[in-house]
Amino acid sequence: MKGYEGLKNLIRRHGVEMIDLKFSDLFGRWQHVTLPVSAFGPGVLRRGVAFDGSSVAGFKRKEAGDLTLIPDPETALLDPFWETPTLSLICQAAEVDTRKWFSRDPRGIAQRAQSFMRKLGIATDSLWLAELEFYVFSEVSYGNEINSSFYRIDSEEADWNTAAPGHAQLGHNIPHQGGYHAIAPLDRLYKMRTVMSGMIEAAGMPVRYHHHEVGGPGQCEIELARQPMMKCADGTMWAKYVVKNVAVRNGRSATFMPKPLYAEAGSGMHFHQNLLQGRRNLFFDRRGPDGLSKLALHYIGGLLEHGRALLALTNPSTNSYKRLVSGFEAPTLLFYGVANRSAAVRLPKYANEAAEQRIEFRPPDGTCNVYLAMAGMLMAGLDGIRREIDPRDFGWGPINENVRHLSRKALRCLAPVPTSLSEALTALEKDHAFLTEADVFPEDFVPAWVEQKMIREAEEVRNRPHPYEMTLYYDF
Repeated sequence: MKGYEGLKNLIRRHGVEMIDLKFSDLFGRWQHVTLPVSAFGPGVLRRGVAFDGSSVAGFKRKEAGDLTLIPDPETALLDPFWETPTLSLICQAAEVDTRKWFSRDPRGIAQRAQSFMRKLGIATDSLWLAELEFYVFSEVSYGNEINSSFYRIDSEEADWNTAAPGHAQLGHNIPHQGGYHAIAPLDRLYKMRTVMSGMIEAAGMPVRYHHHEVGGPGQCEIELARQPMMKCADGTMWAKYVVKNVAVRNGRSATFMPKPLYAEAGSGMHFHQNLLQGRRNLFFDRRGPDGLSKLALHYIGGLLEHGRALLALTNPSTNSYKRLVSGFEAPTLLFYGVANRSAAVRLPKYANEAAEQRIEFRPPDGTCNVYLAMAGMLMAGLDGIRREIDPRDFGWGPINENVRHLSRKALRCLAPVPTSLSEALTALEKDHAFLTEADVFPEDFVPAWVEQKMIREAEEVRNRPHPYEMTLYYDF
């Protein structure tokens, strides 16, 4: 426990001059406010720092906007991107008058989901691992006006640059969809990923490995090691922060957007997960099918039962559904399988021992708010356990073959993933009682989430002419 005295020692030892308070808005972007060290005292940990919650999308109304940020001392890290020595603290929002946690604060929702799991007596902890897939580009420009709309992305690795004028081309460009585990000189980003991985590990998040991903024009992956739920959530936010800032330092731009390039591989954020009782892995049973316990099967059943609604949290952008299409190892049907990368829930074949057994939920992407996505997945899994939903009873798996070869009878058992954000939001409106158990997600969360996502994103994208429509229809 660091506490105020522990923070004071950190400040003194590293000559800290600034305290940076970071917090997540409703949609998963970090915001921050910075205090000079002279303004940081024990009162900041007790009372927090007031801010205007009405200026944070999805938080508060203007007529009652005041909130306060309460730092968590356990999240203290030296921020490597400030020239001035700066200590970073992750915060949660609380009501100014009562100091009660603000019910829509995403980090608080994740903590309540974990507490609910413990109160049920199902498990004492959960372990999570996030796979970070992202693109690194050398140039990005875009614009949307009344009379024009465009974007242009470039990457020095891309095969479209093999004959680009003005460049000293050496012939080492990655073929279309040919980037998986590419090595130098094709992989020009390995040094950058190594720096990213080192900074992530320095923040206390072990990295399993990093490599070039399938997407030829700069797609990368950094996979984190399994950690307890809140450490994984905070660490994933920090890792995204590191990736973006290291890229900028190197004159590049990193994005977790799921589908920035047409016909190239999309970027997901697969979440591996399992429950523990003490040190015992509750997902493992040596005599169970594929090493799975009944509890693990029921957890999978909950994820699949609520999958269409869950995607409104794990895949909450209009761009998310351009990734969830056939032909790119992205799930389009809700089923589970062993080592099947088309499955929504995959059992990694290499993780079949007591300590390693886990499941991987593959639909999510990096536009999710990691706190809300993880809380939603946990609540869906817990609902499956409480209701003893066995996916095998409904024909939801295990399916270990190419879905294109499935019979019509088998396909009729499988629900498709939503094809648009609007469809996912509609599913969430119909199916969200599992989220509001014990007020983990507040009752007003789903209406606020749907309204914000529908009006600000889904409808705004729908109402704009698409550049490709000019190709299709201009000559009519």
